[in-house]
Amino acid sequence: MVRRLDARAPDFESAFQTLLDAKREGDEDVAQAVRAIVADVRARGDAAVKDYTARFDKVELTTLRLDEDEIAAAEAQCPRDALDALDTAARRIEAYHRRQLPKDESFVDETGATLGWRWTPLDSVGLYVPGGTASYPSSVLMNAVPARVAGVARVAMVTPGANPLVLAAARRAGISEIYRIGGAQAVAALAYGTESIAAVDKVVGPGNAYVAAAKREVYGRVGIDSIAGPSEILVVSDGASDPDWIAADLLSQAEHDRSSQCVLITDDAAFADKVEAAAARALETLPRREIASASWHDFGAIIVVARLDDAAALVDRIAPEHLEIATDDPQKLAARVRHAGAIFLGRHTPEAMGDYIAGPNHVLPTSRTARFSSGLSVLDFLKRTTLLSLDARALASLGPKAVTLAQAEGLQAHARSIAVRLDGK
Repeated sequence: MVRRLDARAPDFESAFQTLLDAKREGDEDVAQAVRAIVADVRARGDAAVKDYTARFDKVELTTLRLDEDEIAAAEAQCPRDALDALDTAARRIEAYHRRQLPKDESFVDETGATLGWRWTPLDSVGLYVPGGTASYPSSVLMNAVPARVAGVARVAMVTPGANPLVLAAARRAGISEIYRIGGAQAVAALAYGTESIAAVDKVVGPGNAYVAAAKREVYGRVGIDSIAGPSEILVVSDGASDPDWIAADLLSQAEHDRSSQCVLITDDAAFADKVEAAAARALETLPRREIASASWHDFGAIIVVARLDDAAALVDRIAPEHLEIATDDPQKLAARVRHAGAIFLGRHTPEAMGDYIAGPNHVLPTSRTARFSSGLSVLDFLKRTTLLSLDARALASLGPKAVTLAQAEGLQAHARSIAVRLDGK
């Protein structure tokens, strides 16, 4: 049985708050271990990276970087239809993200001051790509393509296992600098550099608890995209949707991880019953049944509201990573939603399309962080620099008030640097 909540019940607020407060991430304390790994990589470079790779991944490395022949040979192993799908995805992701490129600006105000800003790309980015059973070529495209669109000159990728389709995706994203390493040691190598790996300016990409802790540890030395939590989906649907479709959409995220969260909000209690039954049937045949079942039963929920109009306020409190609105007029409800990482509109728009090929980025805020953050975009690989130019007239107009504020703050040298110009000295 999945958790059921009725928004009309007197105890709903308490039950809903319990849902929001549920801790979905493990209690494993890895920070101390990761701190030691990062320090060791800083001190010993390649040797430390190789030692940790042998210890954790059971792989003895002689060289860290894959050469072009190895990458080409891996791509040759990939099915043609998978490569064609990657090509389509890469084109669509690039086209979507090119529209995000911001414009430089310059203008003259009423004092004669010239103000503006300009955008410049980061010099280098490190991309972490999980290996083993969690190999996601789609994440390569979602992280690397926006970086390339932004104009980042160097993208270095680290990935344990060298999954062939991951390497094929890297080639399509223009990445040739690829290292066969993973874990906290790979993040440390990207952040601080080793004999074989030049340090980068920002580290992006998903990973396990050790990777997340390593990103926290190196933040400040380099930028990071975010600390991603377990995946989540919230579906708002009326009773006219196909319950098998909605159940499939919910379970599409449940199969990611035992800690993923899948929530349905509907105004039709009978439809809620049908979706729950459809999910139970679907779980019987899923290859990742054990994982999806744990997610659905431990963290899933079905919420019945009196009217679908009531759903928007609940959506904003949940602030989901993915929001599907399966109604006849999804735009109406979407217009009232403020907090969601990505919104999928209409009954024929499953969230999984956004994961792979539609164009928008699938790197999104989790764990209610959509209240204050956005999904990955071209802007994450750009910096904004402000510009200011004053002539004598503009300085004469604005300077005296700036002097007043500097003196009020007790910063006399600030005040003097302006005043000497006003006095003509």
